[in-house]
Amino acid sequence: MSELFSDLLDRSADRRAESTALVAGKAALSYAELAGQVRRFAAALRSLDVARAARIGIWIEKRAETIVATWGTARAGAVFVPINPLLKAEQASYIARDCNVEILVTTAQRAASLLALDEPGPDLRHVVVVGAGADDLPAANEGRGIRVARWEDAMAAASDDRSPVSRVLDVDMAAILYTSGSTGRPKGVVLSHRNVVEGAHSVSTYLGNTAEDRILAVLPLSFDYGMSQLTTAFLVGATAVLHNYLLPQDVLRALVRERITGLAAVPPLWIQLAALDWPASIDAHLRYFTNSGGAMPTATLAELRRRVPGAKPYLMYGLTEAFRSTYLPPEEVDRRPTSIGKAIPNAEVLVVREDGTECAPGEPGELVHRGALVSLGYWNDPEKTAERFRPLPGQRKELVLMEMAVWSGDTVKRDEEGFLYFVSRRDEMIKTSGYRVSPTEVEEAVYASGQVAEVAAFGVEHPALGQAIVLVAVPAEGRTADTDGLLKECRDRLPTYMLPQRIDWMEGSLPRNANGKIDRKQLAAERRGLFS
Repeated sequence: MSELFSDLLDRSADRRAESTALVAGKAALSYAELAGQVRRFAAALRSLDVARAARIGIWIEKRAETIVATWGTARAGAVFVPINPLLKAEQASYIARDCNVEILVTTAQRAASLLALDEPGPDLRHVVVVGAGADDLPAANEGRGIRVARWEDAMAAASDDRSPVSRVLDVDMAAILYTSGSTGRPKGVVLSHRNVVEGAHSVSTYLGNTAEDRILAVLPLSFDYGMSQLTTAFLVGATAVLHNYLLPQDVLRALVRERITGLAAVPPLWIQLAALDWPASIDAHLRYFTNSGGAMPTATLAELRRRVPGAKPYLMYGLTEAFRSTYLPPEEVDRRPTSIGKAIPNAEVLVVREDGTECAPGEPGELVHRGALVSLGYWNDPEKTAERFRPLPGQRKELVLMEMAVWSGDTVKRDEEGFLYFVSRRDEMIKTSGYRVSPTEVEEAVYASGQVAEVAAFGVEHPALGQAIVLVAVPAEGRTADTDGLLKECRDRLPTYMLPQRIDWMEGSLPRNANGKIDRKQLAAERRGLFS
């Protein structure tokens, strides 16, 4: 029996109606209450004559209405488009224009900034405002065919429609997640209901999620890794706790206050958390923690394991284009702490050469993902889709309809036992002195020195080297910037061609992109022409 995105919530509501599904600030919603609000929002969308597969933008911080709008959109047969709340109006408008958003759920302040633009979105016809301030938005928008409504009014006018979701199959579109590329504007990755549901089943299987879990949702819901915290929770009837953190210390407070059992984060946040003193009580209830979005430094992993020895670490690798790809079982972490593991359940991961033949153990190649989680391509972008979604190598020529796989653009290698190791993104590889250098490998050596809290390595054009390796680093707590000392550590740990030509120091923290990852592209762009 096929499952739809909305089934993740509905089936847990049938089994665990009175259990807590969602905690958002001081509010808590049971599964029955959350499912009821989702049905109302779906009915509100239908009353606005939302067509099948219409795009609904959700540009708001994590709160109960965000979840209601997301699941309600899917239940109505429409497509939800989560927009990172950190984005500015011009960036949100680009997404609204690119995928023809018809209805936008947002706050009054964000709506005002968007509606002040000459063209907020050619198909935008309704803005639903959560919280106060809807009455202050300019009435002139009516002249542009854009109606503004308060969330409370839209929900009050809708009935609790319990009719099943109709006209939707599991292969239909459920979501469009926008992901930044190496060049140009973000691309909209189209996920089917099957992609998201199968991802939830796969991840919850290896994490061992149960209804007793309390999962902290720290990451943006516009990030597939962030959305996964909710889908896995609702699949098993667990509790999802929404958290819009300002400081790493806030995350620790939430872990204690909510007795969190599962925490997911990206390397920059893990580095900050590892530098803090963790209350001893966390180890009594934190069952696991997961990493994706880049390699976690081994020193950071060791420190986290020291602080919460009872929590199992899961090192993972994922692609928005395939939702999730690999994981390393906790029992393997001691033997291979730098590995991203093997393919998740119901997926296969290949390592191939440019001609599509499979690489030998230890030979770097491109990671290719096949299976039920391969998405439907990039929205309205046939050229980029053709680059990334290509026929699976090695399949039988007798098959008239070729299976499509995701060619990740990431370089990995596989050991003799089949465990994978991330080398670098193809578009981030540094080409210096005739060598191809992984920034991850350079950063790992720098972290091992103990001199930095954060570091980013990248290439800058150089007349003699092709590219020079540049580091931007933040001193470790209690340490001062020591360029000579760090260069000595690098010379001790790296071959000559991998040594940085320049080290810049920053205070505070390195810049992040919208998904919380260190923004190497921004740092490199700021230093363009450095050696010319």
